[in-house]
Amino acid sequence: MRNYRKNKYVTATVAVSILLLLLFVANIFYGSVNIPFADVADILMGGEGERAGWRLIVIETRLPQAVTAMLAGMALATAGLMLQTLFNNPLASPEVFGVNSGAGLGVAIVMLLLQGSFTAGDISLGGYMALLSGAFIGALFIIAIILGLSTWLRSNIYLLIAGLAVSYLASAVISLLNYFSTAEGVHSYLIWGMGNFGGVSLEQLPFYSLLLILALLFSLLMMKPLNALLLGDVYAANLGIKTKYIRGILLALTGLLTAAVTAYCGPISFIGLAVPHFARLILRTNNHIYLLPTTILVGAAVALLCNLICQLPGDSGLIPLGAITPLIGAPIILYIVLRDRGLK
Repeated sequence: MRNYRKNKYVTATVAVSILLLLLFVANIFYGSVNIPFADVADILMGGEGERAGWRLIVIETRLPQAVTAMLAGMALATAGLMLQTLFNNPLASPEVFGVNSGAGLGVAIVMLLLQGSFTAGDISLGGYMALLSGAFIGALFIIAIILGLSTWLRSNIYLLIAGLAVSYLASAVISLLNYFSTAEGVHSYLIWGMGNFGGVSLEQLPFYSLLLILALLFSLLMMKPLNALLLGDVYAANLGIKTKYIRGILLALTGLLTAAVTAYCGPISFIGLAVPHFARLILRTNNHIYLLPTTILVGAAVALLCNLICQLPGDSGLIPLGAITPLIGAPIILYIVLRDRGLK
């Protein structure tokens, strides 16, 4: 049985990895501007292409966008899986529990209220560092509220309702900030709120990539504690797991992963909710030693697919990312709900 599960995991990993590679290549070779295949290949090999502007599009637009989408999908899928395990709730995710809204509220405060920068004592932050800090603080604030509510609300249904209520409260505050902000601020926040994997420039890509890769590596170290939490806090404690300490680490990682993606790419829904379930359907297991790496790979593939679909109109423009992710994620969630016929 163990060999069968291991072989199934290896087969799934190889298949998803091949799909991920194909989608990454497709994101480089296809975009809103029609560039011949041979010219894209020549540019990737160090050439200039037939037109000077094509190299700029491939190297400074498509390549960073593909890397951004891949890492964002990995981060959101990982955050969703950790929240589902942490709260023992199949519908837990950054967007359902309001973590996305909290990160969005932090970004809104920085963009609309503080005009893009803030100062705390001798520390002054601006630009994307200010957005990242605001998103992280907002995400952690919402997570802390949900964690506190989870000690009183034992029912998954009530906890989901509480999460939605907190999300609506954050959205209401964002609406008020938009109402009292300038037209330029509202426009900037509206564009950011549509979601876009093209918000990370080639210069910003190293920091964005390093931040998410480190957070993902730390998440992989949590596979055994996550398995222990599946069995309950008492059993995990008997195994020597410091549950409060591990929960704090998992919440911090979830907040960091969600905040980083939200700050740079805007609020992205359904990837964190749907991808872990899709990975479970593939592997038929809750063992995080197999499940977490597969979830990371599937998350990257789904995000690259969404980014590719956004390019379909071609010269006519781009489809907002926020309109694509629900089309892929919602059917998976409906299937899970109908299969289980309710939450336990």
